[in-house]
Amino acid sequence: MENYFSKLASLPIKDKVERKGNLDYISWANAWSMLKQIHPDAQRIVYESEHTGLNYFTDGKTCYVKVGVIVNGIEHIDYLPVMDFRNSSVHVDKITSTEVNKAIQRSTAKAIAMHGLGLSMWTGEDIPDTPTAHASEPELVKLEKGTEAWKKVSDYVKANKSTPMMTIIQQLSRKYTISAEVHKEIEKLAKP
Repeated sequence: MENYFSKLASLPIKDKVERKGNLDYISWANAWSMLKQIHPDAQRIVYESEHTGLNYFTDGKTCYVKVGVIVNGIEHIDYLPVMDFRNSSVHVDKITSTEVNKAIQRSTAKAIAMHGLGLSMWTGEDIPDTPTAHASEPELVKLEKGTEAWKKVSDYVKANKSTPMMTIIQQLSRKYTISAEVHKEIEKLAKP
């Protein structure tokens, strides 16, 4: 049986990538269109709170949406905070239907990515933050084996073995200085 994830992950998305501020993204409409061309039976589920009947959930302070995408009978679910134009969580008393709708659409694109299509767009999103000297001028941390940072990076690399090595190194280089020796160790971790 063909690995549908590999097929979706190998689709070229470069011409579909858009930019907002300093963030690259693929629109939900492009992701959905590409997915449905290959898997016309794919489905999306926008979950609603059983307590409120609304299409978002809340912890009493902020809100999030829950979206599932089903491909080949496999559902991947994404949870995404309802955010404003600065990508900051919106307080529950201030959310608008437009912000909820945008969160649902972004969450749709991320749920599709979990099936492979455009997954590389989110590479590095979960890399732990490190302290910076200035907000505009990040101070890189020297990555060394045996440190807490090494453990986090090691876990990240192992979890993303299907991501091209060049992409992993680029993402890590935003937060860490990587010696040639450490680079070789990262390559060993990434081998299947």
